[in-house]
Amino acid sequence: MFNFWGSKDQQGQSRPAAEASSSSQQAWYSPSSSRPQTSGQVSPGEAAGIIAFLKDKSVDELRKLLSDKDAYQQFLLSLDQVKIQNNIKDELRRETLQLARENLDKEPQIMELRNQCRIIRTTELATAQEKLNDLERQKEEILKFYSPGSLLQRLQEAMNQADEESEALQEKFLEKEIDTAAFVQKYKKLRTTYHRRALIHLAAKTSAIG
Repeated sequence: MFNFWGSKDQQGQSRPAAEASSSSQQAWYSPSSSRPQTSGQVSPGEAAGIIAFLKDKSVDELRKLLSDKDAYQQFLLSLDQVKIQNNIKDELRRETLQLARENLDKEPQIMELRNQCRIIRTTELATAQEKLNDLERQKEEILKFYSPGSLLQRLQEAMNQADEESEALQEKFLEKEIDTAAFVQKYKKLRTTYHRRALIHLAAKTSAIG
């Protein structure tokens, strides 16, 4: 009798092949697969290329891919998509190593520059601090020089000097070492200077007390 659904042998041969093909596709798309993932999904073009590559394999080859991890890994690494991704990964690794080597080579220079910057900052700070201290000393001297007490002291010393000069001139006149006209002119000038300084001293003293 004609078997409309086909013989048992034909069904037995076609079913494992279909199951193997379906299983291989499921294994390829399985999240637990060891294939490299970049975007997390395979593009339609890549999937079509993989299916076309698997379509030419026999049932035994497909079964071996599903059961033999080494065979599956070898097949995986032979795919162009995986080769491209591995090449990119290797190139990135080489560039990273090269950058790391360059950074290590520049480390002594970086340390030297840091030390120089630290020395410059320290030197400039010391110079600026010394200059500031010198300016502080000058300010203290100026304030001290123009302080009320210092001014009164200098006025008192100027008064004493004018008084001593007038007494010395008077002794010269008594000993007849200077004539009368010259004595009167010089003595008058010294006493005028003395009294002017005395008035300034008195006014400054009164102002400081008030």
